[in-house]
Amino acid sequence: MSLASLKESDKPSFDGRIHTCPLRGHSTSFQLVDELGDGKSYAGLAYVVTDYENMVYTGKLDDTGSGKVDNHYCGPVVLKLNQPYEGQDKTYVRLKEREHYPLPITELQVRAEKTRFFNKSGARTDTNPAKNEANTFYQVEVRELVDHVAHLPPIVERRFPPNIYVFSLFRPESQAKSSKVQQTGCLEGGKDTGVPPESLAVAELGFAPSARTPRGVALMPNRHTVLEVRPLRALRPMLSPSNDFCALNLYQLALMSTLSYSDFAQQPPFHPVETDTVSFPLQPSIGNWFGDALSKFDELWQVDAAQAGGKAYYPLYEEVPYSKRLEVVPFDPELYSEVNSPSLGEKQENPASIHAFDDSASGERTDTQAFITHHETLILISIRGTASGADALRDMDATQVPFEQGPGKVHNGFYGAAKVAYDFAVSYLDRFYSGQKLVITGHSLGGAIALIMSEMLRRNKRYAADILLYTYGAPRAGDKAFAEGAEPLIHHRIVNHNDPVPSVPSTWMNTSTKREYIAQGVVTVLNPAIGVSSFVLGMINIFGEPYTHHGKLRHFMPVYFDAGVKSSILWKPGCSTINDHGCAKALKATAGLPDRGSFLRQVIDNANHKMVVSYIPNCWASLRRWQEALDSNCSLVTDDEFEQVDEALKDAKRQLLTFESRLAASSERFKGTKAAEKAALQKEYDNIETTRTRLSILRNDRIRESDVYGLFAGLPELIEDDLSRWRAHAENRRQEQLAMAPPTANDDERAIAAITGGHTVGAPYQLDIDSIA
Repeated sequence: MSLASLKESDKPSFDGRIHTCPLRGHSTSFQLVDELGDGKSYAGLAYVVTDYENMVYTGKLDDTGSGKVDNHYCGPVVLKLNQPYEGQDKTYVRLKEREHYPLPITELQVRAEKTRFFNKSGARTDTNPAKNEANTFYQVEVRELVDHVAHLPPIVERRFPPNIYVFSLFRPESQAKSSKVQQTGCLEGGKDTGVPPESLAVAELGFAPSARTPRGVALMPNRHTVLEVRPLRALRPMLSPSNDFCALNLYQLALMSTLSYSDFAQQPPFHPVETDTVSFPLQPSIGNWFGDALSKFDELWQVDAAQAGGKAYYPLYEEVPYSKRLEVVPFDPELYSEVNSPSLGEKQENPASIHAFDDSASGERTDTQAFITHHETLILISIRGTASGADALRDMDATQVPFEQGPGKVHNGFYGAAKVAYDFAVSYLDRFYSGQKLVITGHSLGGAIALIMSEMLRRNKRYAADILLYTYGAPRAGDKAFAEGAEPLIHHRIVNHNDPVPSVPSTWMNTSTKREYIAQGVVTVLNPAIGVSSFVLGMINIFGEPYTHHGKLRHFMPVYFDAGVKSSILWKPGCSTINDHGCAKALKATAGLPDRGSFLRQVIDNANHKMVVSYIPNCWASLRRWQEALDSNCSLVTDDEFEQVDEALKDAKRQLLTFESRLAASSERFKGTKAAEKAALQKEYDNIETTRTRLSILRNDRIRESDVYGLFAGLPELIEDDLSRWRAHAENRRQEQLAMAPPTANDDERAIAAITGGHTVGAPYQLDIDSIA
């Protein structure tokens, strides 16, 4: 090479000394392959190789994903593939061009997202066919071959990582950028060899000193190196965007609503963040779920620390290209200096401030917590329920106040929390909303807040948002006018049989305005077959409309049989004898009009109201039962169950008639309340008949695939892969966990088992919800 052929910046400068020309003539080849050893996925990619003397060589991989650099200066070289994505796929174009946090997507990333794992679990392969053709074999990830990595997943465990010690052989970066050609290494025959052979050997053995943080993969010279690129795939919880109820969403969103009780757990936790990167090592935490583990293809099963040492509840995951995961935005003060720079102080944005909300430390705090994340078709919002004394006080602030965005009145405490949650959600939507479905969930207090916030979002014409809401054990949040005004909002409301919270607030909880109420009357309905024990009269607000539920109720009902057999059905009852059963038990326990504090404490601490020990097991059981009903083409209610529940409802009607007779014969002193209570009794009598009709329909209906999996129905390739992954876990296969329908009463084997206390041969064990709790 002549001096005339060099760029001006590459020409050596002379200071009176003549430097020996460094040795050239080395050659390095490489190949990028997938986990099957095929290099076609990476054919045609542009690469950049930099040698020891900071000379740059460019080229494109051939049809086998191979490239080669000849006649480079002696010593190792560094390989990068930074070619920007220039294709037209809308997913990547939107991510590259979006206003907030545009992503530096490379062609290499897109290619890696289109490859698939050899092992369905995502674990690295131990053998690769291309390894036999290599002098050196590395298992690499996209983030190791590109410059900007904040938006890419952390590195997973592997057996053949790149040798980072090779980087120690390079001269310091400041010297490498010098315009001088430095004399290094030793001389052989008057020629500079660059890196001594013994240094190469030491680096190859991994004994060299640590090097700077590498960018690119360092390759040893005069060798052929095969680089197995890990597929860039991720897991995301399967969520059906259909407005129709499905068992899949029932279970999945129970897990997501419970996850809201965990911390976001960003490290470092301080604001502003002064490091160059952030991480999410804590499990379980919201940040770890969406910013770490699922992006690495780890199948998480824990949404609450209370599950440690207990039962694992795995979501059903779908495998997707990494760019379609539920996203946590990148943090890169260099790339996004206008929002991530520590110099911004409190105005700095980072993943925790964007995805997680917690105003417990604010001046006018509501102690509201929530998280939000999204992918290209869906935005997920989860709001935490009661978890502190401040939350309990908000539960009790039951004054009805005008709903500013529409008709009716709402619970003052819930409304205050909904307003701050709304502001948090809108801030996120302003950045990332592009017409996606909004899937919103919450448990307890979180469910009530989620309802009001969802209606606020629905009425905001700026978004015209398509909203799907699932709540668990949520209390009443508004009056009849509010519920009727919010009727277009799709809301599936889930209630556990003995949960008292959905039956509040009642008028005595109003802490700001004096209300009148009708004295409590209790009808005792003793039927252990379905666990119904009481019906409460009198939660009627005389001055102003009473609090009313919104949404379509689905209720967990336990049904007991002989020999300790117990099943659970999920259905839509329409009578207070069942709907308010949990609250009736709590009221009986406190002897009439309850004390605010003790009753509220009982409500909050009630095991039937908790997610991990009650709602999640029930939702899991229902999903399993619906799956079994689909597979066996049977109804969700057996004849045995129908007879047990129907007899209990008939018994309730008989006792209501008896109670009405006693009411009519009661003292003239209670004449003022007789008319209202008689009307309530008649309404309940009619509602029980409606409930019996619903149960009869459920017994005769056959379940459809869409009832179980929503819009995932009819996609056998997805269902087959995703279900097989879920069922691969022993927790979802153990017989005693199968929530299947009980055998018929005339089954001889069952009769023998009942006498002997044994288990029917060949029959599944029945799910006992209490044993899970």
